[in-house]
Amino acid sequence: MSQLLRTRWIPVGLIVLAVVVDVVTPHDVTSAPLLMAAPVAAAPLLGVRGIIGVGITAMIVHALLAQVDGTFGWRAGVANQITLAAVTALAVLIHRTLRRQDARARRAQQVAAVAQRAVLPRPPSRLGSLHIDARYVPAESEALIGGDLYVVQNTPYGIRVMVGDVRGKGLGAVSAVSADLGAFRYAADEAEDLSQLVTRLERALLREGGRRGGQQQEEGFTTALIAEFSTDLETVRLVNRGHPPPVLIDPQGGATLLGASEEAPPLGMSDLGAWSAPVDSFAFPAGSTLLCYTDGVTESRNAAGRFYDPVVRLPLVLGRRLRTGARVTPGQILDLLIQDVHRHADGRPQDDQAMLALHRSRDDPEPVPAAPAA
Repeated sequence: MSQLLRTRWIPVGLIVLAVVVDVVTPHDVTSAPLLMAAPVAAAPLLGVRGIIGVGITAMIVHALLAQVDGTFGWRAGVANQITLAAVTALAVLIHRTLRRQDARARRAQQVAAVAQRAVLPRPPSRLGSLHIDARYVPAESEALIGGDLYVVQNTPYGIRVMVGDVRGKGLGAVSAVSADLGAFRYAADEAEDLSQLVTRLERALLREGGRRGGQQQEEGFTTALIAEFSTDLETVRLVNRGHPPPVLIDPQGGATLLGASEEAPPLGMSDLGAWSAPVDSFAFPAGSTLLCYTDGVTESRNAAGRFYDPVVRLPLVLGRRLRTGARVTPGQILDLLIQDVHRHADGRPQDDQAMLALHRSRDDPEPVPAAPAA
């Protein structure tokens, strides 16, 4: 029996409880308050007919109990009947108000979903032998958009990727995400190497912060992981600007953290000083998956306060499937990761989680389609 179906029995349970209370207590003790609570409890659970049915049932039960007790007079009978009728009418009004609010909330969610697709479109599912999938898990189920981002783009210099997390929440963060994505899409097609790409991104974000002014100019920044795949997909080059390092999952399910050789601050902080951001190269064998994510994954804590460690957990989650030769798609890897993080945090997400999985197929090698020249 589903949770929703079980909750719909609450009004009936209140009526049954009222009968039990009336039977086991002295005649001068009334169970009318419990009967009055039944139509109110039905307001968010049942339709108008159901609420009226619960109210009429409560009135009938009250009349029968009062007759059995010999207390059906003006005070204990007619007045309570009038009160039950009024409470039932009030429950109907509450139900209709809740329905209108629910309809407005659904419309707002639909608008948010359209905004999310516009601001953060899904990446291409495949570029040559590179299979791609992404997930976005908001910290609040009602919020569909936030400050985390991902983007995959085929450029004249190879496939380039960015996963990031902007400072802040709400509409300001969504606006910053839009600016970051626009800057990346332009710079990724123009910059000849990752160092130039990062420099152009930094300049674009500083200009955007200057236009916004205020706190966004002084404290706005974006943690970012920027990746570039060689044309043969044998190598992935990474620049990490204050972001959680990605994990390389080998064909057997082993996980390796691809940490940066040198720490670098987030994008948008060059006004505070100059830092070098080295480009680190890693082998990307066929059958491997590059898993990128935001700190909503790694900062998820369990009841004991321990952070989620993907290097430890992923082999346990994926290893058995991969060792048996089962095919695991990038989307399945992300879904398994989401479930494991959810279990680790006991269903209490502390922050938004953006995840991107890029899998190099070994069964259907295809060249990456050529991108238009910049």
